[in-house]
Amino acid sequence: MEYTTLGKTGLKVSVVGLGCGGPSRLGLRNNSDSQERAIGIVRQAIDLGVNFIDTAQSYGTEGIVGKAIAGIPRDRLVISTKKTLPDAGQPSPENEIKKGLEQSLKHLGTDCIDVYHLHGVEPKDYDFARDRLMPAMRRLREQGKIRFIGVTEGFVQDTSHQMLQQSLNEDLWDVVMVGFNLLNPSARRTVFSATQDKRVGVLNMFAVRRALSQPDRLKAIVADLIQKGAISRGVMNAKDPVDFMLRESSAKTLPEVAYRFCRHERGVHVVLTGTGNPEHLKANVESILKPALPEPVLQKLEAIFGNLDTLTGN
Repeated sequence: MEYTTLGKTGLKVSVVGLGCGGPSRLGLRNNSDSQERAIGIVRQAIDLGVNFIDTAQSYGTEGIVGKAIAGIPRDRLVISTKKTLPDAGQPSPENEIKKGLEQSLKHLGTDCIDVYHLHGVEPKDYDFARDRLMPAMRRLREQGKIRFIGVTEGFVQDTSHQMLQQSLNEDLWDVVMVGFNLLNPSARRTVFSATQDKRVGVLNMFAVRRALSQPDRLKAIVADLIQKGAISRGVMNAKDPVDFMLRESSAKTLPEVAYRFCRHERGVHVVLTGTGNPEHLKANVESILKPALPEPVLQKLEAIFGNLDTLTGN
């Protein structure tokens, strides 16, 4: 495993982070009775050297993580979890932040969360998050119940990172979770210069979704982009868009290309990967630890997809 420092937090983190949400939720989404298997995935990741584990109140996996890490020295792990935004119309949304944290602490079996995020903040939520919720987050940090304050963007609704662009100007966060992949590398232009200047930790989500794990899905997306004029005809083989990525990078799979693309992006600290399959987890970790893609491949990907900011990779 390789490790890095998560920006100004000073936390030593594995460059691979285990994501306990996403399409799989450690396998629980499709197999609700497979808790032991899910616990095994978390423990396997730790055995592979992963020390950054990301979950959330809304995933239903905090309890799984708590069981998996029981007995492991707490200082060996960096635990990240998230609070779904309370309704702004509630009498005391600030109190909901505190209640959510107490529930997360109980489920995780710990007395402190390393990185506690506001979850899925969209541009429309930003003023509410800044003015009503951040003071509550800061009080929890002062009480020693959280170490660092983070935010995850609502990437599906905010593919051009409007919320992060605004909030980074105001220097609100210690850590941010950003949607970034080879189909939408717009954070390179709009987010990563600010995070590097302010030494904000960056967690990379959406490195691989359906379009970057299913070649037929990617083929359909490329055909649609060409039809819309978003990418030029002739810049790639629309009938086999994966061809040059594999042939010119010596990668074995499309997900490997996608993970390597993200892992070596300047400004990214941790690439999150999630699965309920032990073999997939091992392969994903191996992919993230491989060298950067060759420069000619990166240049070609930039020429094709570099100006896109509307896709998520789903």
